[in-house]
Amino acid sequence: MLEPRPGLVLRYDFLWKDERAAGQLHGRKDRPCAIVVVAGEKPDGSRDVVLCPVTHSPPGPGETAVPVPLAVARHLGLDDAPCWIKTDQVNVLHWEKGLIPHGVMPARKDAWAYGMIPQALGKQVFDQLREKARAGRLASVRRE
Repeated sequence: MLEPRPGLVLRYDFLWKDERAAGQLHGRKDRPCAIVVVAGEKPDGSRDVVLCPVTHSPPGPGETAVPVPLAVARHLGLDDAPCWIKTDQVNVLHWEKGLIPHGVMPARKDAWAYGMIPQALGKQVFDQLREKARAGRLASVRRE
């Protein structure tokens, strides 16, 4: 069974803040997303999980992102086009113990996840998220 852990990259229907503002309940497309934070287990065994999107779009003015090295992208089975883990928007989802959350899709026909990002890359992503949150500039979309 798939268990959430920091650094795991999933295929997920990430919902951007502008999509939520327009009334959408689901993202326009499934994309790789990195789990950055896994909260402590609740009494029912569930956890809240914070995901950052992986995208080919470079960060724009005022946006933050961590570039994904080509070797890491290849390790995950992504294409060779430059990509970034965006750190100015997150989705927070409720992960029930023993279940796959709605919106998580198989990354490949034989696997639920693309794989893990290196710990050093995950730390860069976490550090950027923390700074955005401290500055009050982290956009968070809660998914149920």
